[in-house]
Amino acid sequence: MTTKAEFNAEEWEQIAGGPALAGMIVISAQRGGTIRETVAMAKVYKETADQHGGSDLVGEIAATTPSIDRHEFSSAEDLRTRGLGKITEAVDLVESKATPDELAAYRAFAITVAQRAAEADKSGGFLGIGGERVSDSERTALNDVAAALGTEAPSEATAPAPADPPAGDAPAEDPPAA
Repeated sequence: MTTKAEFNAEEWEQIAGGPALAGMIVISAQRGGTIRETVAMAKVYKETADQHGGSDLVGEIAATTPSIDRHEFSSAEDLRTRGLGKITEAVDLVESKATPDELAAYRAFAITVAQRAAEADKSGGFLGIGGERVSDSERTALNDVAAALGTEAPSEATAPAPADPPAGDAPAEDPPAA
């Protein structure tokens, strides 16, 4: 199992920043909703850290507070261009030291961060009515991020399905009609 200890500080910063960059690229693709999108990204980090418990590479990354210097990029276009390059470099680093399963988990985590950011705020519409869950520019950004990660873009951006209730909490069935 690959852990943080197998990367030097610069490498770790790069791979730990990849998923956050993926989300930031999507956020910068569309105006508005930045707070909701950032909160959605934070939720993915929390859920992943809880799920993995810091016991594997993705768990350690999710438990790390991402740090992106907002002054590092001069514009949304600069963030997109250089950010995609940094994501590709991060994937290459993970690929060079991790197992194929860990690489797949890293890619899945990063694309989930980006996808949830895209889904966090409706675009268009009026006063929250109408609009689309993921705008064309966000969809394009998701496709770009997926390409940088070396994975497929989500086929249709949708909110995660609710978890099934525990067996004891299942709703009672309606009695059969007479």
